[in-house]
Amino acid sequence: MKNLFSLTIGVVLISLGSVAQTTTFNKSEFKQWAQTPPMGWNSWDCYGSTVEEHEVKANADYMAKNLKASGWEYIVVDIRWFVENDKAGGYNQKDPRYVMDQYGRYLPALNRFPSAKDGQGFKPLADYIHKKGLKFGIHIMRGVPKKAVQEKLPIKGANGVTADQIFTTDLQCEWLKDNYTILADKPGAQEYYNSLFELYAQWGIDFIKIDDLSRPYHEAEINLIRNAIDKCGRKIVLSTSPGETPISAAAHVTTHANMWRMVDDVWDTWPHITHLMEVAQKWYPYIAPGTWPDCDMIPLGRISLRGERGKDRMSRLTKDEQYTLMTFFNIFKSPLFFGGDLPSNDAFVLSLLTNKEVLKMHRESTDVKQIFQKDGKVAITSRNKKDGSIYLALFNISNIDAEKVSVSFADLGIKAAEITDMWTGMKIAPTSNEVSVSLKAHASVLYKLKSKK
Repeated sequence: MKNLFSLTIGVVLISLGSVAQTTTFNKSEFKQWAQTPPMGWNSWDCYGSTVEEHEVKANADYMAKNLKASGWEYIVVDIRWFVENDKAGGYNQKDPRYVMDQYGRYLPALNRFPSAKDGQGFKPLADYIHKKGLKFGIHIMRGVPKKAVQEKLPIKGANGVTADQIFTTDLQCEWLKDNYTILADKPGAQEYYNSLFELYAQWGIDFIKIDDLSRPYHEAEINLIRNAIDKCGRKIVLSTSPGETPISAAAHVTTHANMWRMVDDVWDTWPHITHLMEVAQKWYPYIAPGTWPDCDMIPLGRISLRGERGKDRMSRLTKDEQYTLMTFFNIFKSPLFFGGDLPSNDAFVLSLLTNKEVLKMHRESTDVKQIFQKDGKVAITSRNKKDGSIYLALFNISNIDAEKVSVSFADLGIKAAEITDMWTGMKIAPTSNEVSVSLKAHASVLYKLKSKK
């Protein structure tokens, strides 16, 4: 048993600080916690399931110094932070050494997160990040740990119910077997999720990414999670993952999560981007304050230091393709979570993350609409009601160079306009009745239009 997992005996003692444990939020209040799309860093693309505390701190230090002023604020530790012996390049499925408490709740592995000693969990790391004016998040898998079921561990607050009484092997995650599905109607099911978020609130968690929720769509467990967050006393932004979230679940997910994945993982290959743009077409009507369709992480900069796919590298996307990805993510108002190792950024990558005009559009624009997507050409528009600007993104997603992509002023509801390239700041001369540009394969432009009467 000792070789299989580490079991922390005794109650986890954590200083609660100012956490208001008695606060309960109403069912729609969570939308106020992410009125603009969340922006941050996630450890998955560069460190997979092996990220260590010093690396998390290094990325937080970089964000505080270089990105915080531009609105970036979340630092998220992704998958399996509770496993002592995962290896680079994928999951170590043989004899994983789990760390958990006596209530079947995972705890940070001390060999990777030494500040979690003495039962402190992630609170010291969260405190470090909070002191920099940033916010801290973690990733978990849905369900109850298999080890908790096998050991028949008690569920905190469930009057003697044990983990083996709330699980089913049905719909177990196909690609990671750490957990079992929770039967939502069983006594103790809600209490288990309540106990998780009670612990996370004590740690100071601000963001939770929960995997294996969206395909298939686990409505019952999402309900348990929403209930648990609402009663935990802390404002914790909820991200459901991965995609493809079914459009038939739109009404439910928009009333239970702050962001939800539209596709599976997006990596640094062109087909991932075109697939994302295709799937996104059905989600435009659901872009709204507090609830955001999610394009996944931004696979730019230095990725896969110890990642799941490929060797240590700078992103394989060309500069044109990187502009295209960032233009689409921003005009679509997707949450922005950078996947590369931030301290390894060069000046070009940093420029993609700090453009003031682009981020203003991402933050303030409304009425995001796709004008067309056909024949390898895409046009997307949105508006800024504060200053009257019209935004227009044009894409050539085909493999053909020198493709002309055009949108008439009539389609934008104007007669004439002053046009500025938002990435470069250059003024663009329009034709008499349209915006038109010749684009190389995989290239794009992002314009701001000021209407002329």
